[in-house]
Formats: sequence, structure tokens, C-alpha cells
Amino acid sequence: MTAPSAQALHPADHNHSACIGDALARADAVCAARGARLTALRRRVLELVWTSHKPRGAYAILEDLSQEGGKPVAPLTVYRALEFLVEHGLVHRLESLNAYVGCACPGDGHPGQFLVCERCGTAWEIDDPRITGAIRAAAADHGFHPLRPMVEVRGVCSRCRTTGTASASQETSP
Repeated sequence: MTAPSAQALHPADHNHSACIGDALARADAVCAARGARLTALRRRVLELVWTSHKPRGAYAILEDLSQEGGKPVAPLTVYRALEFLVEHGLVHRLESLNAYVGCACPGDGHPGQFLVCERCGTAWEIDDPRITGAIRAAAADHGFHPLRPMVEVRGVCSRCRTTGTASASQETSP
């Protein structure tokens, strides 16, 4: 996968229901291939992560689950489900936001690279081998072995920029 174009970040005809359905089908396939159990709870947590392309915090997911069931859900239950989903490459944890986002290419163990809009909160996953190569080469030059080479780039997406309300510092930052 390569970096999306500005147009691809907000396709006008994006069918999010199909997007969620595809993510769940890919999760079923990844888990079946690995002999892992995608329980009803894990599947529902994955679905809640994919509710939008905005990263979701564990407590937002916990609140949704508690409202759906009419009774409180233990935080540990949600964290265990998220841990399973991360372990199997179905979601990524965005460290800077302490939140989770669905993986666009689940199960292949790629490093995460994300563009995160400061205004609307949407995150786009990119997987540019040039970025991965540059990080690995720079780390090797320093005798360092990266375990989780995740890159999070915060900025303003094309849709938010066209609304004209981004600050000048956001507009000119590299």
C-alpha cells in the first residue's frame, strides 16, 4: 500500500457500511487462518473500532458496550479484546492518542504509518515502504532495532483545509 492521494483521503462515494463489513470479513479470515477465536465480544469491539475512521479510545468502546447490554462492562474485558485485536493485526493502537483504529491490511504484520487530522480526528493508514526502509536504515545506523516502528503524523486533511478554519501554524507545518 502506498500513501493515499488527497482525493483518496475523503472519497465522495465512501460506503462505510461496506467498509465495516469488509473489515469483519477480513478479521474472520485472519482468525480462521491462525486458528484464533474471534468471539462475539472481540468481533463487536472490532466493529465499534470501525464505527468511523476516527481512532476510538477503550473507554468510549466500554461505554458503547455498557449501553448496548444495559449493564456495566469491566474495563479489563475491553482491554483484553483490544489486546487480541492488536496481536492479530486487526487494529492498531495510536500511542499518542491512546486510541485504536482498524487496520486497512489486517494480519500482514506491517508497521503502522498514520495521518491524523487535528481538526476532524480522522486517521488514515498508509504503508509506504520508503518510510519503513528509511526508519529501519536510520535505526541500523545507530545500532538500534525497532520493535514497533509506528509513525503518527498529525496535521490537517484536505477536507478540513478547504473549510478554511485551520490555523496558519497548522497550514505551514511540515
